[in-house]
Amino acid sequence: MPPSLTATDVAFAMVAVMQAVLACVWLLGSWLAGEMKRATLHWAAYAALSAACFAALTAALHAHAAPQAEMLRAIGNLCGIVALIALQRGIWIFIGHPPRLRAHLLALGVALVAAYVGLSPSGGALRVSLNWTVLVLLSASMALDLHRHSRDRLRLRRPWLMAAPLLAAVAGFAFRGIRGALRPDTVASEMTIDSALNVDSALAYTIIALSFHAVLMALVVRRLLGDLQHRSRHDGLTGLLNRHAIEEAMQAQMQRSRRTGETFSVLMLDLDHFKAINDRFGHAVGDRALKHAATTLTSGLREVDRLARIGGEEFLVLMPDAGPEAARTVAERLRAHLDANPLPIDATSVPLSVSIGIAQWSVAVEDASRLLVRADAALYQAKVEGRNRVIAATEPPQEEDQATPVPASFVYFAYGSNMSSRRLGRRTPSARAIGIGHLRGHRLMWHKRGSDGSAKCDIRETGRAEDIVWGVLFEIAAAEKSFLDQAEGLDRDRKSVV
Repeated sequence: MPPSLTATDVAFAMVAVMQAVLACVWLLGSWLAGEMKRATLHWAAYAALSAACFAALTAALHAHAAPQAEMLRAIGNLCGIVALIALQRGIWIFIGHPPRLRAHLLALGVALVAAYVGLSPSGGALRVSLNWTVLVLLSASMALDLHRHSRDRLRLRRPWLMAAPLLAAVAGFAFRGIRGALRPDTVASEMTIDSALNVDSALAYTIIALSFHAVLMALVVRRLLGDLQHRSRHDGLTGLLNRHAIEEAMQAQMQRSRRTGETFSVLMLDLDHFKAINDRFGHAVGDRALKHAATTLTSGLREVDRLARIGGEEFLVLMPDAGPEAARTVAERLRAHLDANPLPIDATSVPLSVSIGIAQWSVAVEDASRLLVRADAALYQAKVEGRNRVIAATEPPQEEDQATPVPASFVYFAYGSNMSSRRLGRRTPSARAIGIGHLRGHRLMWHKRGSDGSAKCDIRETGRAEDIVWGVLFEIAAAEKSFLDQAEGLDRDRKSVV
């Protein structure tokens, strides 16, 4: 290492190079950031200005004339404060916080006053105190912004972790400011020479800056992952749930309904004469019609209802805790609302109407596909009867419940192609409708009853052998005859589980 380079020179140069490299990283990343481009450009400016700050402070250490050195230090301090302003504005853009221009203008004004005062050798201590005070306030404000964003928007369990690097910066800046107020002559002189204070400050700043860049990158990655997850579950045109997401919601609702006995309904909707709209006005107007329909239908739903676009001009509504009357009331409201709100196009408007089929889930063994088939059949009937109307599906046939208790300690279930077994003991009291298996020509269903571990086995005539996706295997101890007693009326050669 050349003898002309001091430890302070090396420390300051290391920080400047690090921030310059990170400025290039954020600048390159802005090309791929999409809607986050403005925020990442502000963060690139923060890193670049920080690099300029330490470059100016390093040059001030080697200035031959005192006025030149003070000018370089003033420029360096000003660059440091403007860097934090750019950083905070980038955070505000990223989290959607309204900008506070007045606060940043005040901080910049104080920095300019400190820079002017610091041009005089006697004003060095005041310059140091003012600059550190501004840095403390900016850092504390950013820490609060990140903590609130992590707690309220990201719902993190430890939101303070996102603000930790800035809190460390607050502590460091406050230490330098208090030290400058208590020992003004010493601190002012230490800033102009190679000192342990400068080296330690540079190293601490390096750790804090790297940590904070890591926080910013974590925010960007989380936003990108959230966008990908949102796109995988939502329709790109209307912003509604897609088929995959609504099917997951239906499965979750069925599990909840089997557990609690709560009923629910689904509405199958289809825009009337949508092809004619595309043919007459073009697909661009057709897309606008879909968006308009999505917005209009959403405004007519209950807060707990979920609306999805499942393909083309077809929509599906999941209505938890809704019986036939409640579902019909909402369906009629949706139909009337869309009928009364045509799509405005320039000086004219395109009338829109919808046909709706209603199906209520009411049988514990009915799966999602059968429920949707009934809703689609009701929708088809609405089309046949003239469109722009609501038709309710017929109820599915109720199956007789013939149950015989079987102790849970003797129940096993198997799943998958290899039929590997796993014992279900009393540690799974919340399990219900664990699975469906088949006797030859008969269906077996086991599900838990209560928290005491009791269970029941249903044998129900199906009239045909069905394909097994996953089955239930029962092993009954010799002392337990209830299952065999229930099966006594069946042919002996049909008792083996398949």
